[in-house]
Amino acid sequence: MIKFSQHGKTFSELDWSQIDQRGLEVANRIDSRSGLGNDFLGWLDYSSKLPLAEIEKIEKTAKRIRDNYEALVVIGIGGSYLGARAVIEAINGLYPDDKLEILFMGNTLSGNYASQLLNHLKGKKFAIDVVSKSGTTTEPSVSFRLLKELLVKQFGKAYLKDAVIATTDKSKGALRTEATAEGYETFVIPDDIGGRYSVITPVGLLPIACAGISIRDFLKGVVAGEKEYSVKDYKKNPAYLYGATRYLMNTQKHYATEMFVSYEPQDRMLEEWLKQLIDESEGKDNKGLLCTSAIFTTDLHSLGQFIQQGSPVLFETVVKEKEANGDAVVPADKDNLDNLNYLAGRKLSDINDVAYQATLTAHTNGHTPVEVVEIQKMTPYYLGNLMYFFFRATAFDAYLLDINPFNQPGVEIYKKNMFELLGKPGYEKK
Repeated sequence: MIKFSQHGKTFSELDWSQIDQRGLEVANRIDSRSGLGNDFLGWLDYSSKLPLAEIEKIEKTAKRIRDNYEALVVIGIGGSYLGARAVIEAINGLYPDDKLEILFMGNTLSGNYASQLLNHLKGKKFAIDVVSKSGTTTEPSVSFRLLKELLVKQFGKAYLKDAVIATTDKSKGALRTEATAEGYETFVIPDDIGGRYSVITPVGLLPIACAGISIRDFLKGVVAGEKEYSVKDYKKNPAYLYGATRYLMNTQKHYATEMFVSYEPQDRMLEEWLKQLIDESEGKDNKGLLCTSAIFTTDLHSLGQFIQQGSPVLFETVVKEKEANGDAVVPADKDNLDNLNYLAGRKLSDINDVAYQATLTAHTNGHTPVEVVEIQKMTPYYLGNLMYFFFRATAFDAYLLDINPFNQPGVEIYKKNMFELLGKPGYEKK
């Protein structure tokens, strides 16, 4: 399903014997669910066990939203929105011609962003999918208040019952309490799947379905990945081989940064999802690689100079699609003032691929090693498979580092400081 390749002499210099035995131990730890944070390994086989009735419920709700509203606002932060947005943009593109507009709120405290989105929604008939395990996370909770206020002003309080969907804990929390009291339709966030792994649950599946994307095809790709990327020998498992490579590049070659690269602008949010998945999973105990991202050829005109000749602190991981979902052909021009007639009649996808080949050669001939994770085409099936590939790779690498891939203790520190400064009850100002 995925072709994984490595380019540059650095990879051949790695001492793989260091993890030959350890890799098998880590693979067994994952499958036996005996490693750190094992109570959050529900994603391992969630998709293959997801009842058909749950899939049908999501599809039915998505149809209701598509049939009755002009827009859907997904409220969430981090894993509560990144996975869904990554899939929607990677599949549907940046300018989808669709009757339902998918918007995102609750991922920032910017008053500027909030006011612009609220102004955009004035007069529109919109629905809300609020995604929060607790219902008290600051960014989404504030946004939920603002959006409810707008809906009540425009259509009255009774409108909320059908317009609001709560994706939350199955039995507890502020959002669950409100949903029960107000009669909102609800979906459950599984207890054993953390936010950054939740795109395969209703957290991601409902917005994806609302965007007109086949969640059945997406889940089929995930289920195929459950089998493909469970092979215990990391040399025969591309997900584990990728995870092992990251570990050795960090611990043996002392690289500090991995740069995710795509040659498709609509993959930018996929890169953002990858950054959260890996950085939040592995950035602990003074360990792990910092994940950054770039879109080529765009960022070659800004970052390319550093990548080619700057400090040798990073390697690249290119997520590449063999076939383009759309294309354009360069026209001829009789005056040829720009001297581009030599490209006349050529597809932009072909030119983009030549740019990829040229950049790969330039960077690997320089000092930047490059890994390539290639899929056939950006479809729901292949993307579901790709996301599961990165799930497995992240768990494998994190366990090699002897850290818990499923917690995020550092994130809580800024929240505590913010609550103290804002005067939240129960938080003594230090």
